[in-house]
Amino acid sequence: MLLVSYISENKAEVIEGLKKRFFDEPETTVNKVLELDEERRQTQKDRDDAQAEANKSAKQIGMLMKSGQKDEAEAAKASAATNKQKAKDLSSRVSELEGELQKLLYQIPNIPRKHVPVGKTDEDNEVMYERGEKPTLPENAKPHWDLIEQYDIVDFELGNKVTGAGFPFYKGKGARIQRALISFFLDEATDAGYMEVQPPILINEASGYGTGQLPDKEGQMYYMGADDLYLIPTAEVPITNMFRGELLQENDLPKKMAGHTPCFRREAGSWGAHVRGLNRLHQFDKVEIVEIQKPEDSEEAHERMTRHVEMLLEKLELPYRRLLLCSGDLGVNANLCYDLEVWSAAQGRWLEVSSISNFGNYQANRLKLRYRDNNKKTSLLHTLNGSALALPRVLAAILENNQTEKGIMIPKVLQKYTNFEVID
Repeated sequence: MLLVSYISENKAEVIEGLKKRFFDEPETTVNKVLELDEERRQTQKDRDDAQAEANKSAKQIGMLMKSGQKDEAEAAKASAATNKQKAKDLSSRVSELEGELQKLLYQIPNIPRKHVPVGKTDEDNEVMYERGEKPTLPENAKPHWDLIEQYDIVDFELGNKVTGAGFPFYKGKGARIQRALISFFLDEATDAGYMEVQPPILINEASGYGTGQLPDKEGQMYYMGADDLYLIPTAEVPITNMFRGELLQENDLPKKMAGHTPCFRREAGSWGAHVRGLNRLHQFDKVEIVEIQKPEDSEEAHERMTRHVEMLLEKLELPYRRLLLCSGDLGVNANLCYDLEVWSAAQGRWLEVSSISNFGNYQANRLKLRYRDNNKKTSLLHTLNGSALALPRVLAAILENNQTEKGIMIPKVLQKYTNFEVID
């Protein structure tokens, strides 16, 4: 969330940034934040003054009693009691104001970078470039949902029987190529300097608030009511929360982690060809990369992370393009985000496979994640994350783009993991 001090010092910029996001009544919201903060500060001062007066009167009681000034001692005792109660009441009001302020700050999204294009939907995202050669398929080419049925490698009906729609079974070579992709992505992340972690797939409420899934995306997560836990929508959440409430040292930075988890999303969207087959699921696997960076290093890290993911697509020989997300399509936490999309030849469309986001200190403020530099100054860190990669649409593109009369050819980089060259 935004720092109140940042809002106060950059009021006009914040309002313009919220307008860029098409946020409702930005001036009213920003003014309300500043009013609440001013009232909180004044109430806190009044509380401290009342407590100081109570302490002062309490110290006088003993001296007055010893000097025989009983009436004055009783008056001091009454004054101490009155001010003590006043301080208690004001302390409760401070807590109320802090709660109101926190709730309001949770509703305010991050401020987009200046070069983020203005737009309302994904149609307004800016295509930065395309790379790779789109394959030319035979006339009888099939979309991946027909291919997986033909080769019996993914079973949606069985998943529907056991769990429900959007929870497929991967079978035989389908399961093996899933495992191959995960191993490939993790090995590449390790080679790039990321520490592999295997995080839990359930999080508590504090973790959801820490990375911004709560309260914004509560309806999109699966909730385990008996234990007050949530199934993760992405490994970003538990991995970033490893550092919640931490004070890191400058010499220990940056922190670079990678982890594979299943991911769970309740909202799978409307039905149709654009979400058919593997295009959108309730459960899917993903390798996530996360970085904790000093503010001055986060911009370079964001570009490097994006190139890392692009390199994965290049090694898989998948045509892709990079998009700069517009203000209206930008996630609540991010101030800058690139999407990477692969070309799905049989569907004749681009499929999003990765989002690489820079959150600035927005997420770190929620997490209370700070570092102490070598001059002993304490500051908020910057957090970044990216999909490296999400499996379903990558698999869909591999199946469609590599179909031949002999079967589906496996990208060379994966063959050492699959131990087979073709699905036939």
